[in-house]
Amino acid sequence: MKRVLLLFTLLFSTFLYAKPTVTVSIVPQKYFVEQIAKELLHVNVMVSPGSSPHTYEPKPSQMKELANSDAYFSIGDGFEKAWLPKFKSTHPKLLIVDTIQGLEKIPMAEHHHEEKAHQHDEHGTPDPHVWLDPISVKIQAKNIYDALVKLYPLHVKALTENYEAFNASLDTLDATIQNKLSNVKNRKFIIFHPSFGYFAKRYNLEQIAIEVSGKEPKPKELARIIEEAKEENVKVIFVSPQFSQKSAQTIATQINGKVLTINPLAYEWRENMLSVAEIFESELK
Repeated sequence: MKRVLLLFTLLFSTFLYAKPTVTVSIVPQKYFVEQIAKELLHVNVMVSPGSSPHTYEPKPSQMKELANSDAYFSIGDGFEKAWLPKFKSTHPKLLIVDTIQGLEKIPMAEHHHEEKAHQHDEHGTPDPHVWLDPISVKIQAKNIYDALVKLYPLHVKALTENYEAFNASLDTLDATIQNKLSNVKNRKFIIFHPSFGYFAKRYNLEQIAIEVSGKEPKPKELARIIEEAKEENVKVIFVSPQFSQKSAQTIATQINGKVLTINPLAYEWRENMLSVAEIFESELK
């Protein structure tokens, strides 16, 4: 009987002091929420590391886990369009927080190689990679903060202090990256998946994508990318760990260059942004 009472007490205590839970779509969002909430919350991530958020399908176990979440922080990526309505219908009390509300999105620019006169074709599809620009993240952080204050008003003082510190750190990060990239001479870079559009726009770079609509380029398109890389004296092809490196390796071989990996979905977001800036500073000479 004593064992049963002890077990009940432990289980009740665990339940009583369990952290509130929220869910985010991608790993960098977990970093953002935790910068503001610190130890207050447990943060679930829907898209597991190594997966692409554009095509991800939640597992049944993840759908069940949503029942424990007070809120879902969306970021406007591909899979959300199909799944957010399902999340809401299966969990009607779940607060859906649009973290990109008020953010000006740019079109997803796909590099076109059929005509030199029209090298960039902007199809109007919004670029979802909004977390790769510190100034855009300031807007996301404010939306996260507003939602957390609404959900957990007893913690408003700590949330406000943490938010203000994080917001200031974003300005510092932006200034640091601006300084690193201000004197880069070759401002064009080639990347397999066009994930650094916001980064490129913020820091006056030009992103050239290898893929077309998520597909490997055809031989003719690949040949034109190789030709342009030679014309622009590009010696580095960037890839993300979530995508194939086959085409990038082919281009690198043809231009006597190299392939470097930069991860748009790393958890240690600030350190990752600085690392990407340092790589660009070093390689875009």
